[in-house]
Amino acid sequence: MTWNETDPAPLSEPPFVNRVIGGVRLAAALGITALLGVLFVLGASLRKVIGHVISYHFWVAQIWARACLTLIGLKREVRGVPIESGALVANHCSWSDIVVLRSVRLVYFVSKSDVANWAGVGFLARVAGTVFIERKRVEAKRQEAVLRDRIDAGQLLCFFPEGTSTDGLRVLPFKSSLFSAFFADVPAEHIWIQPVSIRYLTAEGSGLPENFFGWWGSMPFGGHIRTVMERSFGSRVVVTYHEPVHPTDFPDRKALADYCHGVVDEGHAAAAR
Repeated sequence: MTWNETDPAPLSEPPFVNRVIGGVRLAAALGITALLGVLFVLGASLRKVIGHVISYHFWVAQIWARACLTLIGLKREVRGVPIESGALVANHCSWSDIVVLRSVRLVYFVSKSDVANWAGVGFLARVAGTVFIERKRVEAKRQEAVLRDRIDAGQLLCFFPEGTSTDGLRVLPFKSSLFSAFFADVPAEHIWIQPVSIRYLTAEGSGLPENFFGWWGSMPFGGHIRTVMERSFGSRVVVTYHEPVHPTDFPDRKALADYCHGVVDEGHAAAAR
């Protein structure tokens, strides 16, 4: 599913200096990604051989995210405290959500399987430990087991239950299918689920539309990155970590999905006040 219920606001051609700044930022982001990517892969490989004594690459990933956040002209405001392990369920605005959430703490994303085949992005996602899922009934049980195994191993996963990115001005209803992993045969009393609201706020006087950071529909990936690099200065992203809950506090996955949606939607609106 791809959300496409509105059109991007038209933007005039950026001044030459903005194009230069955008080019410099993009080059810096690519250079940092290449350098820190090598260090991350080395650390991940050593961890498999030597064991958990190797963990420096987790810090490398956070340094990468914070550097990229600066390069895309965003100041981060964090409200609340993220849980250590379990699952985050967040609204999905753009590719930059990955950078924002990883800049706060180590988190592994759950993504649709076709992302694994995206040029460049797919490789980085695989290296970063992304969990790829297929929206097929025949795969449901196997994927539930994979998600539970990752959480039981102490990892913090992140779901985007809307199933698509939007213009960032709304929170779509949450699909309950991914929540089934928390209602499998084995009770999930030990698992925490934490709703997370992400809201982008453009800088006052910037002239940028409210949905500037949203990435949706047929908007080109590379083109959107370039546009953000050229025009984003002094904007903010507010990340709100709400109170976590246990799946066992809810009768079924639909009730849990609806509760999380309500909390995320309310936090998303509150961040703009």
